[in-house]
Amino acid sequence: MTDPFLRAREAPEGPPRDYPPLPEALVVPVYDNHTHLDPSTGSGRRIADGGEPLDYREHLDRASSVGVKGVVQVGTDLATSRWSAEIAALEPRVLAAVALHPNDVPELLEKGLLDEHLAGIDELAARPRVRAIGETGLDFFRTDESGRDAQYRSFEAHIELAKQHDLALQIHDRDAHREVVETLDRVGAPERVVFHCFSGDADFAELVADRGWYLSFAGTVTFKNAPALREALEVIPRSRILIETDAPYLTPVPFRGRANAPYLIPHTLRAMAAHLGTDASMLAALITSNTEAVYGHWDDEPVDAPPGPFEPPGTFGGGQK
Repeated sequence: MTDPFLRAREAPEGPPRDYPPLPEALVVPVYDNHTHLDPSTGSGRRIADGGEPLDYREHLDRASSVGVKGVVQVGTDLATSRWSAEIAALEPRVLAAVALHPNDVPELLEKGLLDEHLAGIDELAARPRVRAIGETGLDFFRTDESGRDAQYRSFEAHIELAKQHDLALQIHDRDAHREVVETLDRVGAPERVVFHCFSGDADFAELVADRGWYLSFAGTVTFKNAPALREALEVIPRSRILIETDAPYLTPVPFRGRANAPYLIPHTLRAMAAHLGTDASMLAALITSNTEAVYGHWDDEPVDAPPGPFEPPGTFGGGQK
């Protein structure tokens, strides 16, 4: 199929993109099970988007106002993972996922830092309100063959961390469907596995669902050039469906090309419901149940008192680069 991710997942060119207006609120609330609200990555690359990048609290307030009652904030390196764990410890609408992104691990291995950074992820995984290891996996689109051994080594280590800490595993799978599944089968998958931003076809969707794993659909499922994703959505049991933004990327139709945020989940959910011929509230209730089956309830563990009404915890990016 035409890859709907090629342009949508790239850094925007030209002027900053502004945030779309608030959608109509959902009657039945859902969770965004994969988002990036951190202002930048530990390597200094900007991840926040929009003409006026939003503070994470503004993101959460907007999301709450339209029926998105919680998010899983996902780390991609040691610094963003630490930030995610710190925010989750203070904010009842946030749970955290921590990991080293597969595209970054070849450089870490080359610098002799991979084991040290994996140890840091291990420490973060034990913290309260960290409920997933991710995003981790294999990416053969951005990383050439010379970096694949490092990706396999890191992926296998993350799988073991998920099992040791009894956490869900969030998979990043780009042009590596067969290899990701083979690795999970060989190493032994954790109890709860989520294919974040699912990008396969119907056959691969059935293979994933048959193993009891979850498929998380992002705004790409609304793209005109992504019929294979909608076919995948059709063939899997609805008990395997999750929803996400992967913000600030992959903004759903009708705002493709503008900045993404958790409050835009209603557009994706309504498009999915329409394609499945079901009521949006019924689908939302099912997805909420599925999400809680993977990550637990957002109020299972208490949050800490914040240091001040306008003071975020610590200083972002304090981890090793």
